[in-house]
Amino acid sequence: MARFAIGEAPRMTVCRRILVTGSEGVLGSAFEAVRGEYPECEFVLNRKSDCDLRDPGATLRYVRQTGPDAIVHLAAVSGGVGMSKGQPASILRDNVLLTFSMLEAARAIKVRKLVMALSSGMYPPDAPLPYREDHVHAGPAHQSNYSYAYAKRLIEPATRAYRDEFGLNVIGLIPNGIFGEWDNFAPQSSTMIAALMRRFVEGRDGSGELVVWGDGSPLREHTYSRDMAKCFLWCLFNYEDSQVLNVGTTEEHSVKDIAVMIAEELGIDKGRIVFDAGKPAGVPRKSFDNSRFLKLSRMEFTPFRIGLRNTLRWLESRLRGGQ
Repeated sequence: MARFAIGEAPRMTVCRRILVTGSEGVLGSAFEAVRGEYPECEFVLNRKSDCDLRDPGATLRYVRQTGPDAIVHLAAVSGGVGMSKGQPASILRDNVLLTFSMLEAARAIKVRKLVMALSSGMYPPDAPLPYREDHVHAGPAHQSNYSYAYAKRLIEPATRAYRDEFGLNVIGLIPNGIFGEWDNFAPQSSTMIAALMRRFVEGRDGSGELVVWGDGSPLREHTYSRDMAKCFLWCLFNYEDSQVLNVGTTEEHSVKDIAVMIAEELGIDKGRIVFDAGKPAGVPRKSFDNSRFLKLSRMEFTPFRIGLRNTLRWLESRLRGGQ
């Protein structure tokens, strides 16, 4: 599990009651898993059924009733390529509403700290690697998810504007790839790593080919969800800058290596893995310059393989239970 080096600076912001929105997602659910390591804090984990956070009035009433010292705002509307192409206006509208409903509620109750989650997918695909925080607006978003990307990019000027005009203590964090328990493992809308895990778990007892899209060469960084929750909490307590911040590990693996690791963890013959180069593989590499965060926090991350093992065990248990 992630930990911080001995001698880190004392917390700059003291927050006892923390509201976490979007707690049913892969990152939000990780706050439930790590809350025991923060005994001085009370976590309020918001679910979709608690409040329609797109509604400014309902959001303000909910936040006032909850009475948090701090808010970690993770709630978002997103989906696979099909949803991005079929519902671009809805995705743009809903995510912008989520952003400003929470900013307004936080301003109105004078919350001590607000953390807003941006997205690594908002970076311009042609920006130089590794992606740095000043690359956010360096070019057009990828056409496949432009509405979500621009909605998330808007958070960057929004946080600066609310800091400048209202003095709101708000920061923006950009996580890289996240995986872990409670991820979206639905075959039609899951991420690459979640899709591979489910496909291999379900096909483990067979003898046929396990097909992986592309040639397996693309390189990706993935941070275990519990580690990412700790990144967000470290920033909540310690980061005060208006500059958005890349957070997460820099451990990088190819799609092929990830597929092989999954097979090894499940006891699957690696000879069953077939790479279909005729299928889209995505961009060759997506790496992030997380040096500023790592220098500030000195965080040490769970090795990717251990996080993968934990997630596979959890997924096996869920699928055995018919969930």
